[in-house]
Amino acid sequence: MTKREVVRMVLNGEKPPYVPWSYKFTEEPEQALAEYLGTDDLERAVGNHIVRVGSDIGFFDDLGNDRLKDVFGVIWDRSVDKDIGVCENVLIPEPTMEGFEFPDPLDKRFFENIEPKLNKYADCFRVFELGFSLYERAWTLRGMENLMIDMIEEPEFVHELMTAIADYNLAQVEEALKYDIDAVYFGDDWGQQSGLIMGPTFWREYILPQLKRMYGKVRSAGKFVMIHSCGDVDELFDDLVDAGLNCFNPFQPEVMDIHEILPAYHGRLAFHGGLSMQKTLPFGTVEDVRNESRDLLKLGADGGYIFSPSHSVESDTSIENIVAFIEEAFAQETYQALHPGDGLKLPATA
Repeated sequence: MTKREVVRMVLNGEKPPYVPWSYKFTEEPEQALAEYLGTDDLERAVGNHIVRVGSDIGFFDDLGNDRLKDVFGVIWDRSVDKDIGVCENVLIPEPTMEGFEFPDPLDKRFFENIEPKLNKYADCFRVFELGFSLYERAWTLRGMENLMIDMIEEPEFVHELMTAIADYNLAQVEEALKYDIDAVYFGDDWGQQSGLIMGPTFWREYILPQLKRMYGKVRSAGKFVMIHSCGDVDELFDDLVDAGLNCFNPFQPEVMDIHEILPAYHGRLAFHGGLSMQKTLPFGTVEDVRNESRDLLKLGADGGYIFSPSHSVESDTSIENIVAFIEEAFAQETYQALHPGDGLKLPATA
């Protein structure tokens, strides 16, 4: 059975032969881990079951001085946050779309890595990624404070902006669906540590209608819908399932009861994540990481779960703790029964 087939079983609500896994790393720990393991193919070394294609945060022109400009024209200061950065400019200074033009959604760069990666990782589950897919794109263009005020004072403009962003995404999705992919992943953070940034009323007014359009396009093509939304957003799960969602990430244990939620949604919604990125990975011992990983793998054994840290692994996590959770996934008895001896290849000095 291929990795692709195992992930499909999870998303279809079936009991898989073992719990599949897939990890992401921010730039610094990715480089450090690759150097530690002595590999130029980290995806295969860690056994990832998902191959990600497209470009979740798009493409950037380097302006120098730690400033980069994205395809929309937003300038990002990466002097502190090296992975995404902080917006420096507001491209839509007034609540009107007049004078603003979207970039080409069919820019060939979004699609040129699809065939090479599908060929290289042919056994993996294939996911086309779209980051900043609605609310996040809106506030990067308009400014977060402005957008929050607009939701109260300029509802027609907000609907127009959200519709335009969804139209842009749908054009990309339609092109991506021409390839042999399995799912489309939409990244869009809606949550804080406690509740939604914009609250449930505004979320349902401005965001949900566009999600139904985007998710519906993917589901009508017979593909899966996966999303990422940080924060305390579990109050939205029923709405998201109704809209067509199949898998939710990052499944943060600090803001939701994962032991209650996973079985409650079994067969309706799968989850990807769960290993604490705020506490256990940066501050726990190796044994803490192993214990939490084993607990999650046991919890997900009946299906509906893809093992991973609850976010891209960041630079405050030690190599030892990273190695610990990777080894625990490989060590599943049910996985070893199918792939005896397969595991993380550590350097001789480790």
